[in-house]
Amino acid sequence: MTMTKNLLLELGEFTSAVMAQNLDPELCHHAKRALIDFCACAIAGWEVEPMPLLRAALAHEMQATAPHASMTLMGEGCSPRTAALLQGTAAHLVEFDDIFKDAIYHPGAPTIGAALAIAAMRQSKGIDLLRAVIAGYEISTRIGIVMGRAHYRFWHNTGTIGSFGAAVAASALLAAKPAQTQHALAVVTSFAAGLQQAFRMDSHSKPLHAGRAAEAGVLAGLGACKGLIGSLDVLEGDAGFGVAMSANADWSKASEALGSRWHIAAMTFKNHGCCGHSFAAIDGALALQERLQLGPHQVLQAVQAIEVETYAEALAVANIAAPRTAAEAKFSMRYVVAHALLYGAVRLDAFSASRLEDPAIRLLMKRIEVREDPAISAAFPKQRAASLRLHLSAGQLETHFQPTRIGDPDAPLSDDALSDKFLELSSACLGENGAREALDLLWRLEHTNHMLCFRRPT
Repeated sequence: MTMTKNLLLELGEFTSAVMAQNLDPELCHHAKRALIDFCACAIAGWEVEPMPLLRAALAHEMQATAPHASMTLMGEGCSPRTAALLQGTAAHLVEFDDIFKDAIYHPGAPTIGAALAIAAMRQSKGIDLLRAVIAGYEISTRIGIVMGRAHYRFWHNTGTIGSFGAAVAASALLAAKPAQTQHALAVVTSFAAGLQQAFRMDSHSKPLHAGRAAEAGVLAGLGACKGLIGSLDVLEGDAGFGVAMSANADWSKASEALGSRWHIAAMTFKNHGCCGHSFAAIDGALALQERLQLGPHQVLQAVQAIEVETYAEALAVANIAAPRTAAEAKFSMRYVVAHALLYGAVRLDAFSASRLEDPAIRLLMKRIEVREDPAISAAFPKQRAASLRLHLSAGQLETHFQPTRIGDPDAPLSDDALSDKFLELSSACLGENGAREALDLLWRLEHTNHMLCFRRPT
């Protein structure tokens, strides 16, 4: 264990510096991409279970309480904590939200979920919202790197590490002093939770991890600005976060290249609507499908067996063999690979009731074998690869090695592709015109003081 003196204060000072600086246009652009991706996912998830259940459970809190009221991005008045909980949950629900691969972590749902809640309460400028998002991403992703693979063995990083991103973003928009932000981080450390076992079968818990992290960050930020204090050695202490929930945590890395290397510029934006651990396998399947030019009916006739090799963590999380529900199918590599080969994509419709019951998908799943490749495992999490072999009925063997995932920093989604994703995910809720208006606002957010509040067409 390596200790870093005054680490939390250093992180607090960095947060204040980001909020005071003139935002570099390129950095601003990356923050807008993150915000666009978040909004696409949150809007798409707003009416998906368990969101109606959650809003019903919180009905007594869904009223504005001026002058400290907030508002959800869908225009519902509530407390800032409730807004953060709802927004963080919704954004993680459809499994389309962003990833920082080196920390095995989805920063957008908790960080932006919290930032929007405080921004609505404070009526913050768009440029300040973007600054707060940047600060939350930079600090939380570095804490995630420190905690490493040992943390990910049992813990869901979006619920644990996400608490730090939320606390930083909330504190930033509350104009917290560096000492207050350090206490917000100290306090929120004790709130960091979320077990991987919660999504090894059908459950509503996984998206709630992101929502609770967003809510925790808001509470910690609000409390610290009123004088709430935490244990300032809670990360690196002998019974602290690193010791309790990781192994050999080196806290000197938590501020490594802070302010000179920007992690928000190295985000993965998802191109498929399921667990990101399956993406390399899906991309490989789509590459083979394009090479062979097989239509849906031809796939079943031509393909006798499929071998998928990937890294161990992917199999630990995304290897539900016989999924019964949409939630389980999103964590079934066999299901999403079969769907990709048969339908050419894994988007929202891949998890409709009709697709879940599709006999062709179920038949093809039986021909798929998945296993670990130790070499691919050794490269994780820096590289997330998969190797596929298709055994064809005519006796040929077609192979493909997918070294990265479409949407990763080395194969990024373009701005146009990200805009198309936003329109696809949000149009069902906002209508085509409403979705385009929302997208236009988001791309010029640094020049506007408008709150992000999206309305359904009447």
